[in-house]
Amino acid sequence: MDVTLAAGSAWTDPACPVARTVDLIGDRWSLLIIRDAMDGATTFTEFHQRLGIARNILTDRLRKLVEHGILDKSAATDGRRHTYRLTEAGQDLFTAVVALRQWGERHAFAPDEPHSILVDDQGRELPELHPLGQEGAPLSAEASHVRKTA
Repeated sequence: MDVTLAAGSAWTDPACPVARTVDLIGDRWSLLIIRDAMDGATTFTEFHQRLGIARNILTDRLRKLVEHGILDKSAATDGRRHTYRLTEAGQDLFTAVVALRQWGERHAFAPDEPHSILVDDQGRELPELHPLGQEGAPLSAEASHVRKTA
């Protein structure tokens, strides 16, 4: 995986994993492409139809996600187009996407406003995500801190 930025760009905060992640996938289109890939979209046309994104922006975001090892690009069986699939690194974003979704369910909608829900293979809503400490107890922002490494 290439963990460099485009020529002329610099990491927002080179030592921070959150900042580097946002630099790689933090714009809304990249996150929505990742979300749709998790929901089964595999072709340029599928992403374009689902998102309504301008073609040039979609082309750019797909290229960057492939360059950074989030998506894998391969020739489709018809040979005329490409398919995109999440790599292992892309699949690893599932928990982050679920956390964003659950935050949105709690804070981005009015109480009775309809919205989509994420369900498992049995049709059950996913339980709310919570970070856990080493002993298995819920962990909050107040009970954790960042330790700088060399």
